[in-house]
Amino acid sequence: MKKVDIYTDGACSGNPGKGGWAAILVYNKREKELSGSAAETTNNRMELTAAIKALEALKEPCEVTLTTDSRYVCDSVTKGWVYSWKKNGWKKGDKKPALNVDLWEQLLPLLEKHEVSFNWVRGHIGHPYNERCDKLAVGEYLKLE
Repeated sequence: MKKVDIYTDGACSGNPGKGGWAAILVYNKREKELSGSAAETTNNRMELTAAIKALEALKEPCEVTLTTDSRYVCDSVTKGWVYSWKKNGWKKGDKKPALNVDLWEQLLPLLEKHEVSFNWVRGHIGHPYNERCDKLAVGEYLKLE
């Protein structure tokens, strides 16, 4: 399997509000930038969208290290919460409905297709790829203004 590093970020002006997402895929020292926006969204939706779009861009199953500053995305998968939500009819442990089900349903099959390990980084502390993704994501929602 090809080994690909993916860096993602989402940004929102207001929450909900205008949002942007971005991903940078790195393979054999080659980089590909992806980004997009939504007129009315949340930061968590943009974080999830960035991961989905990045994984969808891979043409074959890959071994992926996905680096994100989103605890929501990272912890939901690595701590197994999303799998419990799905098993329980998209209800959380407190019986409240899970959020962003439409996006989780897009992400989960991609996590089955690829071997994905998640790496969380604190945002806005100078991580070069995280900073680039943030600038791309913010640039996307600024286009909407």
